[in-house]
Amino acid sequence: MRAGHRAAGAAVLNQPDRIRVELGERGYDVIVGPGAADAVTHMTGKAAERVAVLADEAVAELHGDDVQDRLRDGGADVRLVPLPTGEGAKSLAAVEEACRHVIGRGFERGDIVVGLGGGAATDAAGFVAAVLLRGVRWVALPTSLLGQVDAAVGGKTGVDLPEGKNLVGAFHQPMAVGCDPAFLATLPLREFRAGLAEVVKTAWIGDPELIGRLESDPPGDPDHPAVAEIVRRCVAVKARIVSEDEREGGARAQLNFGHTLGHAIETEAAGRYRHGEAVALGMVAAVQLSVETGRCEEALLHRLIRLLEALGLPTHDSELDPDAVVARTHLDKKRHGGEDRYQLTLGLGSISVARDLPEGAPRAAVEFLRRPLSRA
Repeated sequence: MRAGHRAAGAAVLNQPDRIRVELGERGYDVIVGPGAADAVTHMTGKAAERVAVLADEAVAELHGDDVQDRLRDGGADVRLVPLPTGEGAKSLAAVEEACRHVIGRGFERGDIVVGLGGGAATDAAGFVAAVLLRGVRWVALPTSLLGQVDAAVGGKTGVDLPEGKNLVGAFHQPMAVGCDPAFLATLPLREFRAGLAEVVKTAWIGDPELIGRLESDPPGDPDHPAVAEIVRRCVAVKARIVSEDEREGGARAQLNFGHTLGHAIETEAAGRYRHGEAVALGMVAAVQLSVETGRCEEALLHRLIRLLEALGLPTHDSELDPDAVVARTHLDKKRHGGEDRYQLTLGLGSISVARDLPEGAPRAAVEFLRRPLSRA
């Protein structure tokens, strides 16, 4: 049964579902649920003579041998190419080293790159696939919650510059994505919670009923029985949006809710925050901006803060420098015509792009993040 047709009340996913990203000849399936990794590696191992597995070094120790064995079962010659752990994978130096490693193994245009790891690893692997030999096929096996619900789906690949995140990249759709809950069992708790920020973002823009589910039964760790179903619902939202707007010309911009200031906070914090933690702060700032500009009621801001705190995510930071954070937004890749773009909310399920914010409003939103907790 297609994932989009599953009953809304389903809480546990016991077998993999296929969610189609409808992009014509670039379309592909995101396979979600137990057994997803088996299904994707079986298909990939049969589809190419050579497969290069670009894997986060830490993840490679946990899952690298198993993934390589599954690919070899399909008949492929498989090589593992280590990537730096975490955001270190998303540098031009790391991409160059990976490309040289792969080319040195005799890689050809008909071969396949596999990205194994969290969102940083799949971003880097997808970018390598986009530029290597002017574009080769690739597959994503995201091992983090953030990667499964967001980063590995949609074909946005990229790496960072010192000036900001994802400033060098390409749209390059994978041939398949496998979101297997078994990978999440080895995920550190902080990384799992960081991924929940992207769950909240996705639910906020496209599945308001899931917000209520998260409020009534917050998933505290990867063993929560509804995690696979949560991933499925988030993938269904993102697949629907990407199918409508592949290259962020319209509807896809709403997926950046919380990211304009979130990316700036992440870069300015210089490693203090995981991506999802910075996005949590960015969403609080975005809803504060929405309240201050009359787009939504203040009660919605307090509702978001309560939910994020229940999920173990940050909602304030007294150490932020508002001027430095706002200055970082001027390097954001979503700027157009010299204007900053902020994804604000009119309510659950409704996002609008603001280009005409009052002068000083973004700074005031960052200042709000510096508030004492008692003011939340």
